Amino acid sequence: MKKKATVIGAGNVGATAAMLIAEKELADVVLIDVIDGIPEGKALDLLQAAPIEKHDSRITGITNDYSYAKDSDIVIITAGIPRKPGMSRDDLLGTNMEIMHSAVSKVSNVAPEAILIIVSNPLDAMCHVALEASGFQKNRIIGMAGVLDSARFRAFIAMELDISVDNIHAFVLGGHGDTMVPLPRYSTVAGIPITELMAEDTIESLVNRTRNGGAEIVGLLKTGSAYYAPASAAVEMAEAILKDKKKILPCSAYLEGEYGINNLFVGVPVKLGENGIEEIIEIKLTDNENIAFNNSADSVRTLLSDMKRLKESANKK
Repeated sequence: MKKKATVIGAGNVGATAAMLIAEKELADVVLIDVIDGIPEGKALDLLQAAPIEKHDSRITGITNDYSYAKDSDIVIITAGIPRKPGMSRDDLLGTNMEIMHSAVSKVSNVAPEAILIIVSNPLDAMCHVALEASGFQKNRIIGMAGVLDSARFRAFIAMELDISVDNIHAFVLGGHGDTMVPLPRYSTVAGIPITELMAEDTIESLVNRTRNGGAEIVGLLKTGSAYYAPASAAVEMAEAILKDKKKILPCSAYLEGEYGINNLFVGVPVKLGENGIEEIIEIKLTDNENIAFNNSADSVRTLLSDMKRLKESANKK
């Protein structure tokens, strides 16, 4: 039986993810959005590309009718708004909390066995909202962050060394944001640590560029943000799950004691298979890496405190 994937949010990231899933023939796709006509139009456009791309995946676009997501194996959630001029950080967080809670509540009712891949920002905080709204076990809520950040690190390493990206593996851990933790010791070219191939100041430059990878693209686009790489990252995770590949990828996972962190979503290496997160891989960190990792975790805790404050404030009104 063919697998089924639902993508919530038909913006650039969601539509690109739907396209990649269809072209790889991983699953039939349902594309859901709140804006009437947008998911229907993009789905029809993608269907018309199918004869050229030579795939037979079915793509359905629908506005606000979650019944179409029934029995989905995978749900990728990209819905949310970017920060706009004049909008406070609290406004953004509060709005995206509401969007995430609504979407997850609706889709979990019709697809109770689905595995959720969260893409919406602030990523790690939205994973907590999804966990609460769905009532799912922690292994079925997975945040897309480390795959994207690691891909950016790999791309910059390839550009610097003029080497195929196929030869490069990299790990970026921690929260998705300025405090992420790229790990040069665990980043290799054909098995050779990059610490043996590049000067320390060059590596530090690539680390900083990775941390600011999303902001660099926003600065260039001026009116938008990255979507090709985020969509590709989400689909790599979906493929590992749908094909039960047992692939080790850095993802935002709910930790309960691993790395000394409790009750928090943060980016770590995990094994992805048909059950979602099937294992959390604990690697040894140096003292400095551990300090950076815990600093990143503290940034996620701050977001959770802000969400709690916003909910309490809303309840008093």
